[in-house]
Amino acid sequence: MPVLFVGHGNPMNAIQKTEFTKGWRSIAESIQKPESILCISAHWETKGKYITAMENPETIHDFYGFPEELFNVQYPAKGNTGLADAVKDKVTNYKIEPDYKWGLDHGCWSVLVHMYPEADIPVVQLSLDRNLSPEEHFKFAKELSFLREKGVLILCSGNIVHNLGIINWRKPDSGDDWAETANDTFKRLISAGESGKLCRYDTLGTEIQLATPSPEHYLPLLYALSLKNENEEVTFFNDKVVFGSISMCSLLIK
Repeated sequence: MPVLFVGHGNPMNAIQKTEFTKGWRSIAESIQKPESILCISAHWETKGKYITAMENPETIHDFYGFPEELFNVQYPAKGNTGLADAVKDKVTNYKIEPDYKWGLDHGCWSVLVHMYPEADIPVVQLSLDRNLSPEEHFKFAKELSFLREKGVLILCSGNIVHNLGIINWRKPDSGDDWAETANDTFKRLISAGESGKLCRYDTLGTEIQLATPSPEHYLPLLYALSLKNENEEVTFFNDKVVFGSISMCSLLIK
């Protein structure tokens, strides 16, 4: 299976038809339908490593101040206890605990509701361990590579440029100069295979620091890049910065 990193952006994408939701749908139509989905979302951070292990994960509305229509969205995909067990058993260098409380957050379902609207593919989520450095996240992700041979789509969901503190509401369809520069820098390093520099993103200058005021939306990118095989290509899609400081740039690895 390929690997996906998606810029998920505004939760309202779940109930709107935009150029970005069309991009997600188009990608889903272009790849083999997965047996299951493992999602690494920016919106589930934990101390330690956890994987959802319930049969019927809840649709989590982990936001506020949005229309009731958005809170009414349900994504009733089944869980996959066998997949959760396989990840716990196969990943030998790290301890992963089962979780029975989380479910599917909007970093996951707001994208999947467009990619696979029938919700007929089992989904599990893997948390982001706050205890790990970026380099350690990258190393840990490599242990998930066996899933690609088992029909599992690994969906990494975040935003490579994500600064809600300086959103520019006057620019709904473009980015501020610093954000455009950061987006281009990330793309250049991704295309060049510069994983070391991408793991040390905090050393890449002012624009990158503005793009990543906290790490959680950036880290899912490192998971996707860690899972790339040497002979595979990276294809960018939904490559646009919106509201000044949010990049929707996404990538397909296959």
